[in-house]
Amino acid sequence: METHDKYISPLGTRYASHEMSYLFSEEKKFKTWRLLWISLARAERKLGLPITEEQIADLEKYKDDINFEEAGKKEAEVRHDVMSHVYAYGLQATKAAGIIHLGATSCYVGDNTELILMKEALLLIQTKLLNVINLLATFAGKYKSVPTLGYTHFQPAQPTTIGKRASLWLYDIYNDYLDLSYVIDTMKFLGSKGTTGTQASFVELFSKDGKLTKEVDDACKKIDELIAEDFGFDKNSIVKVSGQTYSRKEDFKVLSVLSQIAQSAHKFSNDIRLLAHLKEIEEPFEKNQIGSSAMPYKRNPMRCERMASLANYVCVSLSNASITSSTQWLERTLDDSANKRISIPECFMAVDGILNLYINICDGLVVNEGMVKKHLDDELPFMMTENIMMKEVENGASRQEVHEIIRKLSMEAGKNVKEGRENNLLDLIDKDPNLHINKAELEKLKDGTLYIGRAEHQVDDLLNETIKPLLDKNKNKLGLKSNISV
Repeated sequence: METHDKYISPLGTRYASHEMSYLFSEEKKFKTWRLLWISLARAERKLGLPITEEQIADLEKYKDDINFEEAGKKEAEVRHDVMSHVYAYGLQATKAAGIIHLGATSCYVGDNTELILMKEALLLIQTKLLNVINLLATFAGKYKSVPTLGYTHFQPAQPTTIGKRASLWLYDIYNDYLDLSYVIDTMKFLGSKGTTGTQASFVELFSKDGKLTKEVDDACKKIDELIAEDFGFDKNSIVKVSGQTYSRKEDFKVLSVLSQIAQSAHKFSNDIRLLAHLKEIEEPFEKNQIGSSAMPYKRNPMRCERMASLANYVCVSLSNASITSSTQWLERTLDDSANKRISIPECFMAVDGILNLYINICDGLVVNEGMVKKHLDDELPFMMTENIMMKEVENGASRQEVHEIIRKLSMEAGKNVKEGRENNLLDLIDKDPNLHINKAELEKLKDGTLYIGRAEHQVDDLLNETIKPLLDKNKNKLGLKSNISV
């Protein structure tokens, strides 16, 4: 039953997908612990320890049947979560109770599970990034040649195109995808290193007299390789040296790339909010959606605002990983545990929520081309002045003299605009006796496409040379939809 008398993180109930939320659930965690114990037992049997197939079959039988109540009771008694679950598992798999967790320490299940789940979560993020890339690429291609007023310092500047502006968002996310893919490809697996990382317990298990022979040394290496392979890590991905835990710099690396994604999404959401203010581009707004409780006419950009809010949380949370990594003591300290328990899952769920929003927004962006053209036309006379000066120079005028004339006329027209009247710069230029460009030539220069440079070609270059090959390679991962219900 749903409970309303205690705090529940909205990241799990309101923002993240079920798939991401499940990855960091108690059920997924403890099922992974059991898979790690099974893998450990199989590896130890293969390397000659007296573990039977019958015992392994008993472990397999109960791998998905977590007896939470028994584990909870035991943890209340012994104050140790791993030993509580070893005990609870042994109550079910009675034939294997004595060999569960053999030679391992708590970080064998704790740390390896974190690495496994982070990699699975990164793969889910990767798929969603591909879908954002696909939607942004479609949008950029559709509007690649539509002129729009460019802005620097949020002041009118040289025109660009709607598609070119979208390509900036796209390129940020594409670079995040590359960095994310690198992090996935270089993710580490701890293996079973023992209490201080020396594998001393396994030397004891595999030797007859406690001595480290070559045969024993090879077995200690091999056990890590066998376990890693069961969870999709090759032998080159195994941590070479460690204390009891994997280096917490691994967490920083993961949260860093999540922060990068959040930064890119924040930039996109900011831009859409600015454009929504200009009534040029808006996020989707559903038929029965309410924009404001007080102002019925409003279409507040709530999706982009939520994206920015979640992105702020992720960017700030990166400091958790840096502080935790830098303050670890010697071979092991436990002041990382509570922080990691919160910061890592919640950053993943926040980024998942961000990308759900990103997909939803990109799938329904509304472009008001009439307003885009109006804003461009309002400012275009100022943008035309360089071309007008060049025409005057062609007719034999001095550039410096023409510049001063047009500067004064521009100031007069600018004042006119600020007083709420039309931009009359072209009329002023047409009537000025010292300028000789005719009205027909001025009309020709009012075409916005004359001022967008290579914008359309730059979009084509990005889409054809960079984005299309990536999307073609990952066609089977495209087509995600994201409905934002609250």
